Amino acid sequence: MAKTKYIFVTGGVSSSLGKGIISSSLSKLLLARGYSTTIQKLDPYINVDPGTLNPYEHGECYVTEDGAETDLDLGHYERFTNVPTSQDNNVTTGRIYQTVIDKERRGDYLGETVQVIPHITDEIKRCVKVLGTRGNYDFVITEIGGTVGDIESLPYIEAVRQMKNEMGPGCIVVHLTYIPYLAAAQELKTKPTQHSVKTMLESGVQPDIIVCRSEKHLNDSIKSKISLFCNVPKTAVIESIDATTIYDVPILMREEQLDVEVLKKVKMPIDSYPDLARWEKFLKRLKNPAEKIRIGLVGKYVELKDAYKSINEAIIHASAENECAVKVELIHSESIEQKGTAALLSGLNGILVAPGFGERGIEGKIMAVTYARENKIPFLGICLGMQCAVVEFARNILGFEKAHSTEIFPDTPCPVIDIMPEQKEIDEKGGTMRLGAYPCHIKNDTRVATIYREKNISERHRHRYEFNNHYLLDYEKNGMVAAGVYLKENLVEIMELQDHPWFVGVQFHPEYKSTVANPHPLFVDFIKAGMEQKNG
Repeated sequence: MAKTKYIFVTGGVSSSLGKGIISSSLSKLLLARGYSTTIQKLDPYINVDPGTLNPYEHGECYVTEDGAETDLDLGHYERFTNVPTSQDNNVTTGRIYQTVIDKERRGDYLGETVQVIPHITDEIKRCVKVLGTRGNYDFVITEIGGTVGDIESLPYIEAVRQMKNEMGPGCIVVHLTYIPYLAAAQELKTKPTQHSVKTMLESGVQPDIIVCRSEKHLNDSIKSKISLFCNVPKTAVIESIDATTIYDVPILMREEQLDVEVLKKVKMPIDSYPDLARWEKFLKRLKNPAEKIRIGLVGKYVELKDAYKSINEAIIHASAENECAVKVELIHSESIEQKGTAALLSGLNGILVAPGFGERGIEGKIMAVTYARENKIPFLGICLGMQCAVVEFARNILGFEKAHSTEIFPDTPCPVIDIMPEQKEIDEKGGTMRLGAYPCHIKNDTRVATIYREKNISERHRHRYEFNNHYLLDYEKNGMVAAGVYLKENLVEIMELQDHPWFVGVQFHPEYKSTVANPHPLFVDFIKAGMEQKNG
């Protein structure tokens, strides 16, 4: 196979147009043609990674198998392609500058004046190319965060210019832009796209393909106009109309022949048709449910669309698998504290208590656990959600009224959740939690044993606190058992309630591993339990 080809996906006019979805859809189409691909995100912010960012700032922090805290777009990459990502798939300006400064301090530059060009741009290019060399991929698709014209993005656009100059047809740019529809004029307007491309041209970069996000179909005249003013063939003007679900986009891009245009530009063979039969089957099940249930997602960031992105997508995968439409009702845990459980949780067919950090809203989460346990409603607790289930059981079943996590109440007389020993001396916050994939041994004769159907699994983590084994015997005597354990350090990973239709808490984050091709078994069984609850 020829050398790795590099595809950059840039954005113009507006943020949040869906560069990650276009990148994922293109990768899906190329994979369906038999090519190997990987996707990378370059983020212009100066944080080294998103791990220390508040969800209000940046939405969900996604975690890879190797323990990298990354941008949430990497979740889309994995969900669409079923190809794991790694530390190399997310690079920030902070990481670029940190690496260059470290090299300068070591004397690697032999006394040179360290500058944006060539030193910063060289490091950007190295981070892009390293994926192709390490993974031996046919295509590396690199999404550049933000929009063209942002000050923060300038070094990345310059690095793209240099790579296009060095590699010729081995490097192309797909530019995602917006075609607004003005209701008063009843017209689609191309001027913002023209200005966006002009801004790129001022930086020396000519887009090879222009993908036009729009709420209305582009007619032939519009495509011809964009082609004329933006220096691309009309076949390279690709419509990306608003879709009912992000999972429609690969099908829409196949119809628009985005992958064909890419392969033509990089001079690669077009000798097969992308087979998306499994994907289309998934879409059919998703759009034609036989049943409908209500699941309550209890968290402290529910007003943020992207705070629980992976959980919401995992529910979508599981709902399609069960041919069930799931209405996710976002319930703020602080509202439960104010209004009570009956007002907000009654009528639900399942309750999921979400992960998080900090004291705010914690008692509302614990109240939601009590409601699910007492009313026999299927319950799934993730990370802090599991810890809340442990605290609730200690208080209301074991009689430890002041039981708590030392994260919330350091002086609790009953620390059923405590900080991991290796975390006690850590002061720095970035990248220091228990992160990434760890093995978990599933105990026989448990619910999760029937769900996973294997004794040894691997799941991804992001936390500092763990179940306190000092209290384990009390729990198991009273019906809450440690169903999954990390044997090497004897850490409890799964707690489940025996005298309950479906009650599981997991210390890990199963949502990170759910994909269209492989819906996560915990979510699939949780939705199934919700259907059974609805049907009596």
